[in-house]
Amino acid sequence: MLRHHHISIRTADIFAAIAFYEELGFAIETRFTAGITLACWMAGAGTHLELIQIPEPNPAPDCFGDEHYVGYYHLSFQVEDLDLALANLVKELGKLKLLLPPQVQEIGDRTYKVAFISDPDGLPIELMQLLS
Repeated sequence: MLRHHHISIRTADIFAAIAFYEELGFAIETRFTAGITLACWMAGAGTHLELIQIPEPNPAPDCFGDEHYVGYYHLSFQVEDLDLALANLVKELGKLKLLLPPQVQEIGDRTYKVAFISDPDGLPIELMQLLS
């Protein structure tokens, strides 16, 4: 039987990525190296992230802006209050790239307020607030 273990994110700047994901509520469990790269495990939101810094990185593909992109699309986290979560992220990080401003979406029989932001490498992060 399968159980979720972790999500691995390759980053151009592990220190910027750590600061970003800490603001989302993740905490470092351990730091380590993988060959010549810096890496760490972070825990939060009921899961684990593995951040791996890539030497001489290429830019991440624009999976949010490219309607023909195929592959993993985004991480999604539920928040209690979307507007407050966005305001706190801006306050703590100084700036925040908003890919999709907050909007109401019907998903099945539920209503959510949803926004997309990007992490320091441009990877999309969805924040969802359950309305009903």
